[in-house]
Amino acid sequence: MATQKVTILNKTGIHARPASIFVKTASGFKSDITVYKGAAKASAKSLINILALGLSKDVELEISASGEDENEAVQALVDLVNSKFGEE
Repeated sequence: MATQKVTILNKTGIHARPASIFVKTASGFKSDITVYKGAAKASAKSLINILALGLSKDVELEISASGEDENEAVQALVDLVNSKFGEE
């Protein structure tokens, strides 16, 4: 299992457009990927689940993956969050 924490940096948080990019990226991996916001968790491959977390600026996420490409999956999603989804 691979796990890494990351803080949301973009001003508007993860709304529909960045959430769809996040889910599309996560769906490209074979591993099971889960996103944690405190005690709440969601599948990284479900747009509705990601939006339901209410991810705003400065929220810390924990991205966890389990499977054959777990390290690559976690790193790709952390890099995506750190890139501010190309919004700024």
